[in-house]
Amino acid sequence: MDVDRVETLRRWADSGAIWRVLTRRADTVTIGLFECTGGQEVDRFTSADPALLRFLGERTSSED
Repeated sequence: MDVDRVETLRRWADSGAIWRVLTRRADTVTIGLFECTGGQEVDRFTSADPALLRFLGERTSSED
């Protein structure tokens, strides 16, 4: 089952929660999903999906 990580980030931010880029390499990124307060990390994932990398661009979080 393929997961649309761009849609995951959009839904996460639309619900008022925060995502942050934890690590970024040339071809992969690790994203942390945080509570609405930005405090506790709830989940994280690593992806090499080109669509996700394009969506992120130079952003470091949903707050950018």
